[in-house]
Amino acid sequence: MRAEIVSVGSELLLGQIVDTNSAFIAREFAALGLDLYYKTTVGDNLVRLEAALRQALGRSHVVITTGGIGPTADDITREAVAAATDRELVFSQALMDQIEAFFAARGFKLSPSNRRQAFIPAGAIPVENPVGTAPAFIVEVADRCVITLPGVPREMQHLLKSRVLPYLRQRYRLGGEIRLRVLKTVGLGESRIGEAIADLMEKSKNPTVGTLAHLGQVDIRIAAKGADSGEAERLIEPVEAEIRRRLGAIVFGVDSDTLESQVAALLRAAGAQAAVAELGSAGAVAERFSTGIGEGFAGGVNLVRPEDAARIGAELGAAADPQGKAALLAQAVRKWSGAAVGLATYFEDVAGSSPPVTLVCLAVAHDGRSETREYRFGGDLPSLRIRCATLALDLLRRALGPAG
Repeated sequence: MRAEIVSVGSELLLGQIVDTNSAFIAREFAALGLDLYYKTTVGDNLVRLEAALRQALGRSHVVITTGGIGPTADDITREAVAAATDRELVFSQALMDQIEAFFAARGFKLSPSNRRQAFIPAGAIPVENPVGTAPAFIVEVADRCVITLPGVPREMQHLLKSRVLPYLRQRYRLGGEIRLRVLKTVGLGESRIGEAIADLMEKSKNPTVGTLAHLGQVDIRIAAKGADSGEAERLIEPVEAEIRRRLGAIVFGVDSDTLESQVAALLRAAGAQAAVAELGSAGAVAERFSTGIGEGFAGGVNLVRPEDAARIGAELGAAADPQGKAALLAQAVRKWSGAAVGLATYFEDVAGSSPPVTLVCLAVAHDGRSETREYRFGGDLPSLRIRCATLALDLLRRALGPAG
């Protein structure tokens, strides 16, 4: 069974709103065991939308649309669905009664344009909308169907869960479930990780393995389809174990885990707090700490110039190299704050580099010792700071962990 989403609205193509509806539908279809193959976005144009729907019906069993069934002239989804399925639009008095009752119950005046919303393709299955004014409908075409839902997320979600999913289960006798496992990694780029697990990404369709890169972090998605959730999980387990074996400590968590949650747990287990000194990262690390570490964060200090380090008792001139300067900052902020752990960042431009390159040094001071890392980054400063904060959290994770 193949499914497809067609999102309707020029505002989506203009970037005025983000299509959260497609993400919600995709998750629900995965849980249902329905394979989503395509997602298409079309503006408010009748010709293009009809063409997209005809293409979708030619390759997918289930086509679900969101948006374009309001009362205004640019709401053209119902006309497009009728045209794509070679049907006329017909008036449904039952849907009109539901729309009128919705307005009356709230003391609102019904606009003449709302009458448009009671027209659906001939032979369509009407779907009343108890949480809005846009009724939905389902058009069956042989073994295929077009399900048309409103674009308002609250309305779409209600109708999808209460009416559409039960309809799909019954009509297509859907069984099985799709389960996802997302491994979180930091320390290697997407290309290096892709090389390490290339055979796992290529050899099998179930489970499937893919990667998603963020600034400083790469996620590895394992998706499996089974007769039930237990079978899907059993399919995932050996693949996850093999990926962990190959990548080792760069895997820091799974699914909803974050670096912050992992570091917070390690600090909590040690009964310790960490303080941060930043020279160059402009508080990016402290911001991640303040929102994600909780009681494990003892405070931070943002240093603008090297000479500002004296504020926390550090004389950076005493260090021979940038890593040494970062180590001095980590030791100083630890003493200054009274925390068990000090973490520091130190930025320095690499002279003569073209394009510009920034040397980023990170240091952790704890248990009477320091650990440092050095990186050379190009690119814009805001992105560099995000990467720095991620790598700083990872350095702290590794220093506090069993192998730290």
